[in-house]
Amino acid sequence: MAPAHGHGAFPAGGLPLLLGRLFGRKAAPVDTGGGARLVFFGGKGGVGKTTCASAYALARGREGERVLVISTDPAHSLGDLWLVSLGPSPKRVAEGVEALELDPARALENYISQVRENLRDLASPEVREAAERQASLAAGAPGAEEAALLDELVRLTLGNENRYDRIVFDTAPTGHTLQLLQLPEVMRTWTEALLEKRREAVDTSSALQGSEGSPEDRAARILAERRDRYMAMRDRLRDPNRTRFIPVLNPDRLSREETRRMVATLEEVNVRVDTLILNRVLPESADGDFARQRRESEADHIAATRQAFPGMTLIQLPLNAADVSRDQGLEELAGAL
Repeated sequence: MAPAHGHGAFPAGGLPLLLGRLFGRKAAPVDTGGGARLVFFGGKGGVGKTTCASAYALARGREGERVLVISTDPAHSLGDLWLVSLGPSPKRVAEGVEALELDPARALENYISQVRENLRDLASPEVREAAERQASLAAGAPGAEEAALLDELVRLTLGNENRYDRIVFDTAPTGHTLQLLQLPEVMRTWTEALLEKRREAVDTSSALQGSEGSPEDRAARILAERRDRYMAMRDRLRDPNRTRFIPVLNPDRLSREETRRMVATLEEVNVRVDTLILNRVLPESADGDFARQRRESEADHIAATRQAFPGMTLIQLPLNAADVSRDQGLEELAGAL
């Protein structure tokens, strides 16, 4: 299997609270079919998320759907698997399937460029230079790349809902993914606070007299539009009829334990998790003493996985003798899915 790369960590404590703010606690009725149009593949680094997301997209494409695969992992392997060079624009990789890779550094560059463009339109000449210096400093602040990546992800998701039947996300390892998923609520709250300060600063009577054309009000409209986009994305993520999260794990204790913690957190805030992919299971055709011992060990891990996740569909995918790519093994995995 092609490994999924990248690293991400979330500060200890507070994650259930942050995700709770994002997704809310009230569950919507869940449909009984495969209606979820946003499908996230997540899990521990190196378990094969890229391969599983690609095989799933290929299977849906074979069913006649229009599918977009988006890689949010800073260390991309999606293009390597499909044997094509991918960038931030969709590129056809198979029948019915297009794919792209989001580059956090490029997303940040575009994000800061947009900020500077807004500043040129909104800031007075006296403060414009200082404001642009602040924008440059903000580019190096902690979380700047994540915020820019989120902005691009929201734009792609909301802008492509009518073009594709399904959008599949090949995510970074668990911590980074959960961090990205909680950002819409954080950014919405931050933007709403700025708008509230603006409302407090504007006298109602002067607003009624017409300050619609002032730079301050144009800035407020930009913030309001961004807030509305974040709220729209948040609503999609918290709706189990629209969004599904499929954990990928291997038959070993470490990935099982990380998956258990991740699923517990997602279920607590009503994120839809009803299917697991157990990847790289040793096939029955493997022989020899080593293969026999490994198969016995895996049988214990598979039994432990079923016990840890009762009531969930468990899909087992075999370990391939060679790396999986567009030309080798991906079709077979798509059939298994």
